[in-house]
Amino acid sequence: MILRLLLGMVLLGLAGCSWLPGSEEDNAEPPAELQPITASEVTLRPLWKRDLGDGTGGQFIRLRPALDGGRLFAADNKGRVVAFEAESGAPLWSVETGIAVSGGVGVGEGLVLVGGDEAEVVALDWRDGSEVWRSTVSSEVLGAPAAAGGVVVVQSVDGNLTGLDAASGERLWVFDRTVPVLSLRGTSSPVLVEGYAITGFASGKLVALELKRGLPLWETAVAVPRGRSELDRMVDIDSPPVVRGGLIYSVTYQGRVAAVQGGNGRLIWARDMSSFAGLAVDFRQLYVSDASSDIWALDRRNGAALWRQDALHNRMITAPVVAGDQLAVGDFEGYLHLLSRSSGEIQARVRVDDAGILAPPVVDGDRLYVFGNGGTLAAYRVEPR
Repeated sequence: MILRLLLGMVLLGLAGCSWLPGSEEDNAEPPAELQPITASEVTLRPLWKRDLGDGTGGQFIRLRPALDGGRLFAADNKGRVVAFEAESGAPLWSVETGIAVSGGVGVGEGLVLVGGDEAEVVALDWRDGSEVWRSTVSSEVLGAPAAAGGVVVVQSVDGNLTGLDAASGERLWVFDRTVPVLSLRGTSSPVLVEGYAITGFASGKLVALELKRGLPLWETAVAVPRGRSELDRMVDIDSPPVVRGGLIYSVTYQGRVAAVQGGNGRLIWARDMSSFAGLAVDFRQLYVSDASSDIWALDRRNGAALWRQDALHNRMITAPVVAGDQLAVGDFEGYLHLLSRSSGEIQARVRVDDAGILAPPVVDGDRLYVFGNGGTLAAYRVEPR
């Protein structure tokens, strides 16, 4: 039987932070206290806010919204999927799928896709939310399904990657990888680009598959398990890879962050790093939220450290996202933070949802869309102060 750790256990124990609001334990360094922002040239202006009700349902799941064609799609753990006009927040449609949604929203091929904790995948029509099909994969889905080229690709917690026909939901292929005895509760989400599906696994390996047939193109170890115990040997890739300029960037827990050649999987550079939140990339730099919630800026060319921001230490931050000249991250108390991309200085913050934020924000130009654990979906604009 595969033993899997709750993400919360990892956040509270394995990452060296056993503190939690309301806990009587005080045997580890608590989250950093937020410091006043003394001077800033930017601010976060609220645009609109909506309540989706159940949110994550108290589960450690990243229900990230999806943006497509001027519409914002979101889902809560009880199975409600909604569509809003992204600019105004006006509701367009709402559907009850009847599943416990555990994998965030995916869009593509005219579909809105969600995965459930009972291995369900539901495809809705982008236009009105009507159900197109539903299918079943091999186990729980914790990442957003992806769709392109007539294929929907779904990653499940048992190590399988499944290709489904986008028109019917019929199974086309399955790529199977063994899950280690001990792993984080989470998975990467597949990235589909130029006829290939690229994703990471709990073994610390990054894999590229032919999209139509599921045949492997290459497989590269971003990190190799080391250590005497199963805990020491955990090197999960739990965040989606980022493809930029012919290179693929990925990061593992208790392992490394690396740049890999897209065409052949050749390792370009790697450096020690531990992250389960993930990373972001711009034209020059790579940004990582590490397992201690410190944010790093690395040179894309060689992985050299450019700056490190530890003011959010142990605050269980999300993966960073690039928003103009800033980075944005959410934290366990529900704050959205803006940081300078050039220096890491914290420039603005706003509280979105008292229940916290697990899913990275979604960016569209100068707008940020954030889904909080308590069900708050909010839009902000980054503006000069």
